[in-house]
Order: sequence, then C-alpha cells, then structure tokens
Amino acid sequence: MNHIGIDLHKTSSQVCILTEDGELVERRIKTDRDSFDSLLGGQAPAKILVEASTESEWVARHLEALGHEVVVADPNFAPMYAARDKRIKADKRDARALCEACRLGAYRPAHRTSDAQRDISAHLAVRETLVRTRAKYISLVGALARQEGCRIGRGTSANFVARVAQAQLPAHVVTQIEPLLDMLGALNEQIQKADERLAEVVRNDETVRRLCSVPGVGPVIATTFAATLDGASRFQGAKHVRSSPGLVPREYSSGEKQHGGRISKAGNRRARALLVEAAWSLLRWKTERTRALHEWWARIAQRRGKAVAAVALARKLAGILYAIWRDGTEFDVRLLRGADAAAAP
Repeated sequence: MNHIGIDLHKTSSQVCILTEDGELVERRIKTDRDSFDSLLGGQAPAKILVEASTESEWVARHLEALGHEVVVADPNFAPMYAARDKRIKADKRDARALCEACRLGAYRPAHRTSDAQRDISAHLAVRETLVRTRAKYISLVGALARQEGCRIGRGTSANFVARVAQAQLPAHVVTQIEPLLDMLGALNEQIQKADERLAEVVRNDETVRRLCSVPGVGPVIATTFAATLDGASRFQGAKHVRSSPGLVPREYSSGEKQHGGRISKAGNRRARALLVEAAWSLLRWKTERTRALHEWWARIAQRRGKAVAAVALARKLAGILYAIWRDGTEFDVRLLRGADAAAAP
C-alpha cells in the first residue's frame, strides 16, 4: 500500500507519495477536487495522512470517496514531526514528515465531527458574527452621540433603534448614523431567526434540553458545548472535558520543581468564552439552586481573586455539563451540594 502525506493549504497543497517500491513522488497541486481527482483518482487504495485544518474535512471525505483510507491527524502531536528542523519550515518538508508519520503510524487521529454537529457549529458561528457586528454598530452609534453631548438610554440591543429615536439627536448626527440604524434592523431580524433555529434544536435534542437545566446555561451555551464535544462517550472523564476547551492550568514541571501557569487556552475559543460567560451569569443571581456554587466560588475568590475564581467556576460547569450528558440526568442541586460539602475543608 502506498503512503501519502498532504500538507494542506487554502489555495495549493504539497503532496508526498511513498510507493510500495520505495519511490518518492512529490507534487504541488491546487486545493480543489479536480486536482485531487487527477492525481489520486483511479489509483490503488492508499493510506493518506492530513493535518486537521479548515480544509481537512472536505478533503478527507473526497479522498475517501476515491477509495483511499484517510486519517486526519492532530497537528499538536509532536512525534509526527520528530524529524523536522524547527529552524527551517517548508511545505515540502512538512509533506515528507506527514508521509513518514503515515508509514510509521507516528500520529494521533483528530476527532472528526459528525454532520449534525458541524451544521450546528456553522449556525452558531454565523450567529456569533451577527451579534459581534451588532455590538460594534451599537458602540459606534453611542460614541458618535456622546461626541455631541447626548446620551442614549439604557436597554436591550433589540430596542436600541427605538432608544436612539427617543434620544433626540442633532440632525447631522442622525444623518451620520442612519446607515448603521438601517443595518441594525436587518441584523436584529437575522439574529432573531438564528435564535429561533437554536430554540428548535433545544426542542428536538434531548441532550441540549437537559444541558439547559444548569443555571447560567442557555440554548447558545448548551448547543455550543454539545457541538464542541460531539459525544460524551469519547471522553474518559470530567478532567478530559475540562481540558478540551483549554480551561485547565498550564504546567511547567521538572524534577522536584512544579510550576502552574494560566489556563492553556488550547481548545475551542468560543466554547471557552461561553463557559466563562455562563459562570459570570450564574454569579449575578444568587438563588437556592446556585447557593452551593456561589459558596464554592467565594472560597476561591478570597484566595485568588474574583476573575480567577470565575474561570474555576467555568471549569466546574464544564464538568457538570459533561456529567449530565453522560448520565442522562438534569441539574440536581442536592447532589452538587452534597459533593461540595464533602469536599469542603
């Protein structure tokens, strides 16, 4: 069987083929379906190794349709590039390293997300972009109003246009911000449609509905968490889930010296940010359901500060969400309080 390493890029990719006879074939091709068909179509089944990237999933599926065995590898696995000189980086060297790793099996397969979760992730990414754009427009309108000594009343993003009308801004300011106000109307409409799609996911997905039972966790956070994990069974435990979005501290240890650092931030940025947002949201409302988590957060805040404690709470929420998904249950404050009481000094 031939072994192939492909260093994927947006417009062109480097391909390295090691044949059964030991011949090394190297090609530079365009990153499109026709080029892959021309080079690898009609050939005997081969084992192909590619790095996880934006293009990796569609390339892997297309090559699998051509009859090849494709492995999407974790690019953070150092042994895959053990022979690469860190001072010299070239696509041809990377492709050769991937080809050799494919032959030796010196790689760690990356998880390939299911079609359903890929679709949800795409909707979430679009919604996040819409929300960020709306926030940028609102911030600019507010700044232009303050330049003229005017203030826009407090309220939600959805009724911002109405609050601008009530602010009685000067005519020249209204002319300046009119294009932004028109765009805000369209953005609000699209965000509302995105929220309706998420609400439908919650209604149809039992797992997401149960995740929403956790205080501070709404449809956006629940669907993002579910799409990021893409199945609780592939994790060995809560510790692995907490490290997945990069919420665990870095560690620099050697011999008798152990040094802990800030969180690794090695996982999904959106999931990590939303879990921290959920922690702060939970802390704003102290109820009987959240009392144990508040007390747990307060003990850490006294030692390390509120911000560090909020990140710790986000890490704890990740473990709670995983346990709910794994066990098929809903949030139960009695179980949480019992666990916290047992762990308390």
